[in-house]
Amino acid sequence: MLVPSSVWPGSDSPLGATWDGHGVNFAVYSENATRVELCLFDDQGRKEVHRVEVRWNTEGVWHCYLPEARPGLVYGFRVHGPYEPARGHRFNPHKLLLDPYARDLVGAIHWTDALYGHRVGARGPETMDTRDSARHVPKARVVDPAFDWRQDRPLRIPLKDSVLYELHVRGFTMRHPEIPPALRGTYAGLATPPAIEHFKRLGVTALELLPIHGFLDEPRLVKLGLTNYWGYNSLAFFAPEPRYASTDNPVREFQTMVADLHDAGLEVLLDVVYNHTAEQGPDGPTLSFRGLDNTTWYRVDPSNPARYLDFTGCGNSLDTRHPRVLQMIADSLRYWVEEMHVDGFRFDLASTLAREGHDHSYDPGAGLLDILRQDPVLSRVKLISEPWDVGHGGYQVGGFPRGWSEWNGAYRDVVRRFWRGDSGVLGQMAFKVSGSSDLYWNRSPQASINFVTAHDGFTLADLVSHESKHNLANMEENRDGTNDNLSWNCGAEGITADPEILTLRSRQQRNFLLTLFLSQGVPMLVAGDEMGRTQSGNNNAYCQDNEISWVDWNLSAERRKLLDFTRQVIALRRTHPSFRRTSFFRGRFLESARPLKDVLWLSEQGREMSEADWNNPEGHCLGMYLAGDCLEGTDQQGRPILDSSFLLLMNSGPTPVEFRLPQIHGWAEWSLLLDTAGRSAPSWSDRQVLSLPRNSAALLMEVPREEGLGR
Repeated sequence: MLVPSSVWPGSDSPLGATWDGHGVNFAVYSENATRVELCLFDDQGRKEVHRVEVRWNTEGVWHCYLPEARPGLVYGFRVHGPYEPARGHRFNPHKLLLDPYARDLVGAIHWTDALYGHRVGARGPETMDTRDSARHVPKARVVDPAFDWRQDRPLRIPLKDSVLYELHVRGFTMRHPEIPPALRGTYAGLATPPAIEHFKRLGVTALELLPIHGFLDEPRLVKLGLTNYWGYNSLAFFAPEPRYASTDNPVREFQTMVADLHDAGLEVLLDVVYNHTAEQGPDGPTLSFRGLDNTTWYRVDPSNPARYLDFTGCGNSLDTRHPRVLQMIADSLRYWVEEMHVDGFRFDLASTLAREGHDHSYDPGAGLLDILRQDPVLSRVKLISEPWDVGHGGYQVGGFPRGWSEWNGAYRDVVRRFWRGDSGVLGQMAFKVSGSSDLYWNRSPQASINFVTAHDGFTLADLVSHESKHNLANMEENRDGTNDNLSWNCGAEGITADPEILTLRSRQQRNFLLTLFLSQGVPMLVAGDEMGRTQSGNNNAYCQDNEISWVDWNLSAERRKLLDFTRQVIALRRTHPSFRRTSFFRGRFLESARPLKDVLWLSEQGREMSEADWNNPEGHCLGMYLAGDCLEGTDQQGRPILDSSFLLLMNSGPTPVEFRLPQIHGWAEWSLLLDTAGRSAPSWSDRQVLSLPRNSAALLMEVPREEGLGR
């Protein structure tokens, strides 16, 4: 418990609370404040023990230095200024504010009307609420940045070799029987030997963690007995969420987790939410940014500053046109790279971050995008956008600049439509499995993050078992979640004992997995899809911190088969560079050992697709020949990369197809490597026909006759 005997001016940089080995410097930005107080609390954050007048202001940064302060000190701010909502100003010194640069959090939020800067229930926000909020809000705690990283270094796995695995820190381990109960649902649990063994045997290279920045549960959910399980409600962009820690030191636990995962050869990516904050709309609570300087941090409506411009659907949008907002985001990202050693980021609703100009339209040359491309630290990590938001012109798949990869929502939709059996999608399917050059022509296949499912929507098992969402557990009368799932239940909705339907569903899951991992681009798998995880048809389980969302490790024989298949197809991708090209197919003859196109699109007759084949409204079958000696790449020593040649066959129709294997070389045979219909792997000559059952796919490798299996 600190009552400082002296206060020094300190420095306006860096922002936040910084321990320098002798004392702690405090710096917080507020352009329009008239007075700032630093509030010090006991170790548990329950009692305010002292207030420090922050008397020094340098170009809007309020700063001071406490020479007696040490790591572990708990603090918050009170900021004075005009309370004029009609002009956008919402200063209220009765509300304790969390430092935007807080590295560690103490205490949880307790929802009460005292958290709001205005009188709840009043006709408008004009009436200030004068109740003290300090007892009900989380506080910041000063951290010691020293950590022994055991010579940890960035892995820098190339995107072409990456397999992303999207998971929830808590949900992945909560039901794992081999992980100690005390570690389940925690950062430490994610780095235990059973978890790491699963990642390594599966073959993924990077864990993409759903949001772990300090976040809040909305009051509506709390009243319903639910939580914001996914965590897309951030308030503290520098602090790891405490509820995922098994100890009282989440910072150290997170760092240790990253070091252990790196030792295992696994990268760590963070799903980050800089587009909005947990303070919600203009009627929301005053917890940090709103009370620090509302018109700086948020996009207020210029015609009515009492309201916000909301491009996120969450009530507010951070104003990334302002230099200090840009600085906060860049500082946060650098902190997670330099101090926490993460390997990259997926940016939620990234279009909002690039809205500039008087009309707030998306700009591929926006300030934040330029900063990230030029920054010597951030330009070297993986940058992945979710290239859309809910505002006008927000859908920007294919619209982000070079240096970025994108969640390819178009890939997801086309692949779902194809395997659902829709007509007229052969051409689109060809574009998507070959790397989406229609979208990323000025980049490379690695710009496309391919996915069939994500945390938001059906799981893979539910995608083939439900045509309607079943979200009643969310207590919104099934109104939430999308109605457009592009799913097919294979003949029955939900649980069924029909063996034919169950067989078809298993095959469909294998079809999706085979397509995902053999497509050009960067595949992303959702945790549990490799084992047939179900959410019982809930396609918006954002508030379900329970067995609906948690990964189920009790595997049936059928689920084990799916896991084995997933491991097999990922291993095949890892072994063969034909599925990890760094440039797009040209579709024309190239100089190689034999005159051959790098890719051939084949009809079921075994000949190159004609315009009539592409435009056939009843067409459901597609063959893709990949020439292994036309990869156009070199290894690290500059030697040409060569590979076997492959034939990928896909039949999404309701009837079997007799696919005539192409006569590309008279001296080769075809060896069956993978078959989603579950057949064994014999060898066929190039003059035979392969029967493709309905809704099935097969991968064959071209083998010189002398190396073939014989007949």
